[in-house]
Amino acid sequence: MKLHELKPSEGSRHVRNRVGRGTSSGNGKTAGRGQKGQKSRSGGGVRLGFEGGQTPLFQRLPKRGFTNINRKEFAIVNLDTLNKFEDGTEVTPALLVESGIIKDEKAGIKVLAKGELTKKLTVKAAKCSKSAQAAIEAAGGSIEVI
Repeated sequence: MKLHELKPSEGSRHVRNRVGRGTSSGNGKTAGRGQKGQKSRSGGGVRLGFEGGQTPLFQRLPKRGFTNINRKEFAIVNLDTLNKFEDGTEVTPALLVESGIIKDEKAGIKVLAKGELTKKLTVKAAKCSKSAQAAIEAAGGSIEVI
């Protein structure tokens, strides 16, 4: 087989249907929209969620709860992932992003106590759980809230 002999497999390529381009095209005159009515007009049709005047589903369902617009979401780092660093390293949010442990900082870093820490580290984070702080200090490191 040579490059000039390559052809797409049968039925994989279609010619685009050009609507409203004369009667012989098979989709001329009314352009496949039928006769008259709301859907035949330009700009016609109903809005999203409209159910013909019946109360739409999203209005029939009960509304519950509350969304806090001031919510802060923290990037979570567990103790066992901090073992990746060498002893005596200063772990900053920039270092965590650079090393690929977290994708982005969000509203700050929160250190949680999942796993065990074996290295002596200086951790700089926005928040830290009490058990994580105790584990970091037990390993000989320190935590700095920024």
